[in-house]
Amino acid sequence: MKRAVPQQNHDAAKSAPGAPAQGQQATPSPQQAAPAAPAAQPAAAAAAPKRSWMGPIAGLAAGLGIAALASHFGMGGALANIMTMVLIGGAALLLITFLMRRFAGNKNAQAGGLQYASAGPAYPAAQPAQPAPALQPQAFQPAQPAAASAAPVPAGPSAENAAFEQIAKRVFIRLQAANDAGDQADLRRFTTPEMYGAVQQELLDRKGATQRTDVLQLDARVIERTQENGQQIVSVRFWGLIREQSEAAAENFDEVWHLVRPLDESREWAIAGIQATA
Repeated sequence: MKRAVPQQNHDAAKSAPGAPAQGQQATPSPQQAAPAAPAAQPAAAAAAPKRSWMGPIAGLAAGLGIAALASHFGMGGALANIMTMVLIGGAALLLITFLMRRFAGNKNAQAGGLQYASAGPAYPAAQPAQPAPALQPQAFQPAQPAAASAAPVPAGPSAENAAFEQIAKRVFIRLQAANDAGDQADLRRFTTPEMYGAVQQELLDRKGATQRTDVLQLDARVIERTQENGQQIVSVRFWGLIREQSEAAAENFDEVWHLVRPLDESREWAIAGIQATA
């Protein structure tokens, strides 16, 4: 019997202030040089609101012109040099301030562009949860038995096995009594059709002779559980003392009975086979 289981281009301010300054120093008269400085200042003031790069250059040229005028009026060379350095420094400061403001404006524009570019959501919008598929009726149907036999499971001590062992003992005693009395109804009830055929053949071999079996001692233990061909199969070992004749001595017996029942429990447990262990 089978057992189965994801370069900014800066405009270079090229200037050559030396040549114009020398030209002014060579030709002007006292009356012509005096209005030159006031004329340069309105030009620089007019240029400032336009934020043109000519503003610092014009200031530098005006400074050089004032230095030349001071030298022309007889001021000392040292004082003229100091004034020249101060004016050049002021012009350089104006140029640096202008460039820094311009760079700051460009950075703010770029930062604003990045902010608008990243104004979208940092994470994709969450998708609406899809409803779970409805449970199908077949999900609650009992599992169908497999065509191949399941692997046998060794049976250990448990409350379920203990209860089954008591049932098996009652079946053992009742079947012995039915066999002694030739009770066809009980024999058919507690055996499979194949087993019933074998028991019936024994009855025929006795030719109507009476038989009485006394079960003096009986122990039972479930040793294996399995499923095969849509049936539950439980193997139970029986051992103890038995006497088959009233005057005979008791004898030891040790047998394994295989009890079967449909998985749907449509009938009682029945004996499918008896196997002697010794």
